[in-house]
Amino acid sequence: MNTRIPVTVIGATGVVGQRFTQRLAQHPEFEIRHLAASSRSAGKSYADACTWRLGSTPYAGLAHQKIVESSSTAAMAPLVFSALDAGVAGPIEEEFARAGATVFSNASAHRMDEDVPLLVPEVNPEHLDLLPVQRQRRGWSGAILCNPNCTTTVLVMALAPLHRAFGLEAFSLVSMQAVSGSGYPGVASLDILGNVLPYIAGEEEKVEEKAARLLGSFNGKSIDPAIISSSAQCHRVPVIDGHTEAVSVKLHGNPTTEEIIEVLSEWRAAPQELGLTSAPPSPLVIHNAPDRPQVVHDVTTDGGMSVHVGRIRPCSVLGTKFVLLGHNTERGAAGGSVLNAELAVARGLINS
Repeated sequence: MNTRIPVTVIGATGVVGQRFTQRLAQHPEFEIRHLAASSRSAGKSYADACTWRLGSTPYAGLAHQKIVESSSTAAMAPLVFSALDAGVAGPIEEEFARAGATVFSNASAHRMDEDVPLLVPEVNPEHLDLLPVQRQRRGWSGAILCNPNCTTTVLVMALAPLHRAFGLEAFSLVSMQAVSGSGYPGVASLDILGNVLPYIAGEEEKVEEKAARLLGSFNGKSIDPAIISSSAQCHRVPVIDGHTEAVSVKLHGNPTTEEIIEVLSEWRAAPQELGLTSAPPSPLVIHNAPDRPQVVHDVTTDGGMSVHVGRIRPCSVLGTKFVLLGHNTERGAAGGSVLNAELAVARGLINS
């Protein structure tokens, strides 16, 4: 008997939507019931509605599946993955949640709503306790959960175990972000080839604000952000997939480099303990070579779901510094949302 949960992908024709489809097509817990997009695509086959931008099997084997309209009740399923643009995501996601679906959103529309969990499963699984608050406050039978922007996701994967072990006082981040982070077709070639763009609108503020929320605590009604001094500088670089981040941290007690490496190396969290399908065996991969991690060698490890840490060493300003690498469109987008859903199912929070 098929016990997989029916799911809908809204915004299925975009690149993030295609990554959702690719991850879900053979998922052991989820079964794609609907692929949904705008009214322009509704009624077309998946192959006719979009150009497949990913490797592996074109259209994830669903080339002939008919597209339904995202705003239509025909797109309803117990579980919905949203790859919609932020400009249209808000009301459509709310309509699904109001009708009883649990929506896992990669869009920014609801990320900072007080009663919406902003979730990285290894970092803050206890924030799922916001769901009953959200349902009661809004009168919904469904719910909305969001994953943060990709830069912050990569960052907090390393900050969380350090914050728990020692207490984090401050961090400084300099990011080198892939062009895929700006969506397809990305940045114009004449702007990015042979160049570095030292400004990504709104990104630095997002990192500082969302990191504090993700590392914060649930007080029974809302999230109390962690009190951390932070500084972020974000850059776009000519890399296709993979965000590299140079991070310095100030930790309580000034732990040694060896103590920090031990904490990062041994860290396991709820997804690993529960054996979730999309969870990497180790959320952090520690590199000892002085020239790693590198995008070309490391970013696709574990299907892009692990975060890589290298060059862990003393910092004369804050105490410790290191380099992070994460896959922005897998761990930082579609893969992160699917892992969020797997955790919610494991915790019995899906209305199926």
